[in-house]
Amino acid sequence: MFSKIGIVGLGLISGSLAKAFRNRTSIKTIVAFNRHEDVLLEAKKQGVIDEYATEITDIFENCDVIFICTPVQNIIEYTEKLLPFVSKNCIISDVGSTKWQLYQKMKQYSEKFIYIGGHPMTGSERFRYNASKEHLFENAYYILTPDDFIPKETVNAFSSFIQSTGAIVVTLSPKEHDYIVASISHVPHIIASALVHNVKNLDTPNQHMHLLAAGGFKDITRIASSSPDMWQGICMENKQQILNVLSSFEMVIKNIREKLSEEQYDYIHDYFDIARVYRDSFHSVTPKSFVKRYEITVDVLDRPGSIAIIAVLFSSHGINIKNMSIVNNREQEQGALYFAFDTEEDRQKSISLLHDLNYDVFVKD
Repeated sequence: MFSKIGIVGLGLISGSLAKAFRNRTSIKTIVAFNRHEDVLLEAKKQGVIDEYATEITDIFENCDVIFICTPVQNIIEYTEKLLPFVSKNCIISDVGSTKWQLYQKMKQYSEKFIYIGGHPMTGSERFRYNASKEHLFENAYYILTPDDFIPKETVNAFSSFIQSTGAIVVTLSPKEHDYIVASISHVPHIIASALVHNVKNLDTPNQHMHLLAAGGFKDITRIASSSPDMWQGICMENKQQILNVLSSFEMVIKNIREKLSEEQYDYIHDYFDIARVYRDSFHSVTPKSFVKRYEITVDVLDRPGSIAIIAVLFSSHGINIKNMSIVNNREQEQGALYFAFDTEEDRQKSISLLHDLNYDVFVKD
């Protein structure tokens, strides 16, 4: 399919892409640019890349695909540097979190290369190459935003290539993408940082808030530890959609503040209950509209080794677990452990094995 790929900017996402392509595809050559040579030396030592440079050079000639994995505000800069070395059949993609503004800028180069925007919905608060891993994209959404004029066979080939990393590809228009991610990613990052600012501003002189801000507060603000350079660029590139979503969020906060002031107990109860029900409808697995999963829950005692026993049981019988989680909310679920499989055969085999060991198993449809 593709023989040579290039990577501009070697960090968490791009390093994970390189490792996945190296180990899961027939790619022959991977070349990379990064400003810091120590990162490139480490990747070459690991056998992840074949050639590298600390400037954009002719090592990018004859690439079938080039991923520009820099902050959003720098993508056009590196695109222009690549122009002398790319052909009109080369696919240039990115991993940025905004798309519409970038598409407007990329239109001027439509005769120079093929641009297919990309956004892997995965990552970590750690954002450097040493945090990269081959399996980062497994069962994660990878959004592609191809323009309408790109041939379908080209889009399908690139989509299959991305799927080789284990990702689940979803295709959206650039505008739809930006509206969605403003709501589910960009504004939540702003809110997480706002919560941290609020505690910092309200903390007592002896910093008891800082001392006691564990558990739930740390969980809900984890993403505030992400790269400030990256999020500055994202906010400016997707400014209008973010402002629209922030206006909606302001109304939500305004309403709960008013109802709390007025002591409207029923509203306050419903506020939390509606959120709970909707939140609990988010599954950690891929919705069936994208890929079918065969699911069960298993009732187990909360004891050391309970998960390991079942995992080893499945592994020893050749059953691949596609997803596994602990069921935290037991009000609407039976069982304490959740498992998802690729096939009905694997699900039925797992049920039979668990029944033989006297586990209670519940089938999810």
